Amino acid sequence: MTQRPPRPLAAPARVIVTRHLMPAVEDRMRALFDVALNEADVPMTRDRLAAAMQDCDVLVPTVTDRIDADLIAGAGERLGLIASFGAGTEHIDLAAAAARKIIVTNTPGVFTDDTADLAMAGIIGVPRRIREGTALVRSGKWTGWAPSGLLGRKLAGKVLGIVGMGRIGQAVAHRARAFGLEIAYTNRKQLPEALERMLGARYVADVDALMAEADILTLHCPLTEETRHMVAARRIALMKPGSSIVNTARGELIDQEALIAALESGHLAGAGLDVYPDEPHVDPRLIAHPNVMTLPHIGSATAEGREESGHKVIANIRMWADGHRPPDQVLTGLVR
Repeated sequence: MTQRPPRPLAAPARVIVTRHLMPAVEDRMRALFDVALNEADVPMTRDRLAAAMQDCDVLVPTVTDRIDADLIAGAGERLGLIASFGAGTEHIDLAAAAARKIIVTNTPGVFTDDTADLAMAGIIGVPRRIREGTALVRSGKWTGWAPSGLLGRKLAGKVLGIVGMGRIGQAVAHRARAFGLEIAYTNRKQLPEALERMLGARYVADVDALMAEADILTLHCPLTEETRHMVAARRIALMKPGSSIVNTARGELIDQEALIAALESGHLAGAGLDVYPDEPHVDPRLIAHPNVMTLPHIGSATAEGREESGHKVIANIRMWADGHRPPDQVLTGLVR
């Protein structure tokens, strides 16, 4: 169930953008479309989103906008495209959009390297207690080098468990191999043998088994009903004492209460977190823990990536407005 205009739009597409984008992207949108921008960058309320969806051909939301079935049901007849900024689509009810014959697009592949780089910051930083060391220096209480001061764990020879071996998981594996980490992964489908050899990665079919052997676990899978809270108390208990978890994917993949309990008990040595279940709220217990790296959802936050993503949005809108299938259309059957 897909839709495209039966013919090219007679006038420039009416486009509403929910957040402030890169200046070059906004300038290009002004030149091409009848666009309403959010230059103040204040997240839209639900009422504002509903009003916007009554008054546009194309809505450009981001991951912070929850486009649920009720909002889609109340959208105006002219809304034909939701051109989301970013790769994730769990903030959009895809089935409801398909029922209204509204096309949904995203911007896949743009942030692969950026997110993998940030994941590596956690993979390196948590075992080496980077946050704790930085805090010590800034407190003015550092007394100098000592043979037993701030001892962490070396990376070489440790097992990195990767949950989700898509573009980002593979990019992390490629980087991690250079640090001497042993790469084990689980995925919906095993990678081709040639790709496994190239990445130096070993397939583990069972998530429980992967978590039991991982010294560092890093999450790179989408959020679905099957993956929500996939890392919960039972599975965390399987992990080695002193192991750590890195999450740059979605906060809801982890049962936060179970994570905090394992950190406070010392079963987990630390965590590197860029995402949280109730953003922008970050649980104070995570902030207080000396070896939890708490980052403000910056996995994709590079100027180059954000600009490229914006231009992908523009390309999708232009193709749709010209009566063609957008290059990054999300196919509902493949994501649900």
